[in-house]
Amino acid sequence: MRKTAALPGTICVSDERRGRTATPHVIHGVEDDAELQKVWSWLSARPLPVQLTRAVDDAVKYVLDGARTGRFDLLSPDVDSDERASVGTKLQYRVLNQLGLYKEPPLDTRILEIPVELKATIRSNWMIPTEGQCEVSLLIQVDVVRRRHRAFLMRVHRVWLNEGANKDGKRGIAADALAKYALPLFDWTSLPPEPLIRLTTAQLGVVFAPRVGQTSRLASLFGFLPDTVIPRSSIETVCFGNKDPMRRARQAKDAVLAVSGLEVLVGTWRADRLRAKALGFDLGDDAWVAVSPATAHERVDLAPSQLEIEWDPQTT
Repeated sequence: MRKTAALPGTICVSDERRGRTATPHVIHGVEDDAELQKVWSWLSARPLPVQLTRAVDDAVKYVLDGARTGRFDLLSPDVDSDERASVGTKLQYRVLNQLGLYKEPPLDTRILEIPVELKATIRSNWMIPTEGQCEVSLLIQVDVVRRRHRAFLMRVHRVWLNEGANKDGKRGIAADALAKYALPLFDWTSLPPEPLIRLTTAQLGVVFAPRVGQTSRLASLFGFLPDTVIPRSSIETVCFGNKDPMRRARQAKDAVLAVSGLEVLVGTWRADRLRAKALGFDLGDDAWVAVSPATAHERVDLAPSQLEIEWDPQTT
């Protein structure tokens, strides 16, 4: 049965736990909760979607460990349910790092001296521990199927949690309470794409072929994904377990040009990075792209004189 959220003004008492006496308290409305509003203002003043996107993407890649395992998709049968669930745990410290915060008791961190719980889930709900009841919580939800995430800020009062608890005493947030009393920090935001997911089964067989050299397999990768920005992590995943994959990728440039007519550009090289930018590709510092002749022809080439416009600290 769907639980109806208790209204502001209701008395709430958290579950008992060791070391803390549960004290009855009155629920305040979202607008009247001074601590909640202070934390909300602090978070809203930051580029939170960008920061949390980096944190989530890094946590996912850490769990997959592509450079050692060759895995690139959390939904793969090679990734067990416990590993998928660990994304939330790995995410906590990455969020702290992105926001410039520290691990501080009594909860996960403090914002403006206000204790804040950090909770992340890859499921449809968050499981709130007893110590997080009636406290301000930053709630992050990761949709691994659609590769996106969103975040809320909420004081998760006990009366706004479901009655059923798991063996650790954690309770989920009632849907009605989330809808009424959670402050959305940002709506569904896409995670960086993983280009390897776009490959067909046959193409994956070629790119990950056993007993075939890295250079040959990387040349196939670029050929299968023209005009696609490929991050360094994807190249490391293709070459998992091998040494110096970036060197092998650079060695594949000539082969790709000869076989497929594609111009491979490398983000770590300034001239390549600028040319890619002129062609509409953002390589950052370490991504790659194999540009098709059609794309190079359609877009204006970067004149040599323009290469001196952008200052690069690596050249000074």
